[in-house]
Amino acid sequence: MSNHNRHERAQGSPYAPHTPEDTAAMLNAIGLESEAELFDVPAAVRFEDELGIESRSERELRAELSSTLAKNADLTEFLGRDHHTHYVPSLIDELSERSEFLTSYTQYQPEITQGFLQALFEYQSLVVELTGLPIANCSMYDAATALGEAARLAGRVRQASGTRVLVPEILHENKRAVLENYVDGTDLTVHTYPMADGTVDVEALAAAADEETAMIYAENPTVHGTIESRLADVGDVADDVEALFCLGSDVVALGLLTEPASVGADVVVGEADALGLPTAYGMGLGLFATREAFLRQVPGRLVGAGEDAAGKRAYTLTLQTREQHIRKERATSNICTNQAWVALRTAMHLAWLGPDGLVDLASQCVREAQSLAERLSELRGVKAPVHDRHHFREFLVRTDQPASAIANDLEASGFAVHVVDDHRLQVCVTDVNAAATDALVAAFEEAL
Repeated sequence: MSNHNRHERAQGSPYAPHTPEDTAAMLNAIGLESEAELFDVPAAVRFEDELGIESRSERELRAELSSTLAKNADLTEFLGRDHHTHYVPSLIDELSERSEFLTSYTQYQPEITQGFLQALFEYQSLVVELTGLPIANCSMYDAATALGEAARLAGRVRQASGTRVLVPEILHENKRAVLENYVDGTDLTVHTYPMADGTVDVEALAAAADEETAMIYAENPTVHGTIESRLADVGDVADDVEALFCLGSDVVALGLLTEPASVGADVVVGEADALGLPTAYGMGLGLFATREAFLRQVPGRLVGAGEDAAGKRAYTLTLQTREQHIRKERATSNICTNQAWVALRTAMHLAWLGPDGLVDLASQCVREAQSLAERLSELRGVKAPVHDRHHFREFLVRTDQPASAIANDLEASGFAVHVVDDHRLQVCVTDVNAAATDALVAAFEEAL
């Protein structure tokens, strides 16, 4: 390539490096004069006016954006509820932002993507080790969609007529909404079962479960941070009615809490992006693991290991049961991405921590929550935690004064907490904000 052509290509997008000559040649080959002719935009929605955006230099644009972003409140967050922030080592950014990872698309050609496929295989292996279940896919959108896929799996693998999916009454409202959306159009229906002081009311669950139950879902920890102590009993209830037992958790909690396979879980779903990503407020990474009996019903894609023609270990995508790859009527899911790059970051973070480091981090999530709850409970008009249970990362705080007023005062002092209802707040503490707990307690005391 001549120096002139190299310069021209450098001016375009690195992902679509067409020169004007390239574009003209392609248009000529298909008999068109402009790229606009490739699109048929209805007149009713076509915009033909000027956008009215004043041009700016790079320096001017940076200054304007900096000024706009500076208007954001500088808050120390004690927020949780499925968005958990842990310190992400700089190593993760340095490695995951290598060009071969950032520019890689789905690994359809194993002969040129062995490195990324191996990384995803390692991610699956880590999920298998944490859950005790032998099959894990190479990631989902997030915990909510993973739960929806688990319910759909339960509807496919169960040979009886059961169509009821039982979920705890204490469940993140967005997760419930996604689940409802996933089962819409099927025979499955979603019902709740009672909780007792923040954890499963096993006796009430047993009364609610019957032969029409396809799946029972429980979480450990729950959305309120409580730790379930009777998960094996929940598994027994599911077995008694021949329903699948689906357990929700996250990769940090799984490093310390009871292994899901040991309490009879058939499927494990949850958030994997508690490691590898800072809080993204929407972008996530869902984990999905299950028993080998359900291998061919797993949504999304799996990375498998085998041997190439030379007898060397090799990796490839296998059992791609999404509708883009096989006949629609045989597809298990229409998931369109496997969050591969995010899964890569999570795998890197898990490997960086190692077994001991993961246990230490998870243990800190218990200790810090307990310590902060005890200190807040010493304040007049405050009870923490609300639930008389062990907690992981987060807990509820009951206040005599209106919760929203206290939250507003805390925000004015530079802290963000979640308002649950009129007199309850939720506080989440991790290794990222633990150093600010003294100031939070002081701000609480002032607000009271």
